[in-house]
Amino acid sequence: MPERLTENDLREYCLAKAGAWPDEPWDGDTVAKVGDKIFAFLGASGVGLKCGANRDEADELVAAYPDDVRKMAYIGRAGWNTVQLGGAVPDDEILELVDTSYDTVVSKLPRRLRPT
Repeated sequence: MPERLTENDLREYCLAKAGAWPDEPWDGDTVAKVGDKIFAFLGASGVGLKCGANRDEADELVAAYPDDVRKMAYIGRAGWNTVQLGGAVPDDEILELVDTSYDTVVSKLPRRLRPT
């Protein structure tokens, strides 16, 4: 069985994106940002990502993986979910969710802050 995606793999994947940089806005909490906006909350066992334009869209992923995806506290209503690593969500799908979260956040940045 191939190794599963690790927290470190996920961090490296996020930070390899154009213009991405790590930040620690709260003590002990690492996030990946592009411009001045967060696109991934990097946790020990999961990642917080923008999974839809609204709660209804993000809930589709929760419905598909009820044991491994949950609405994020505080910002979940805006379409953010926490996705557990090593669970039912395939690693390639997690990476696609990172890509989508990144692309969504970049698209909302002012043009001058978008990576080239």
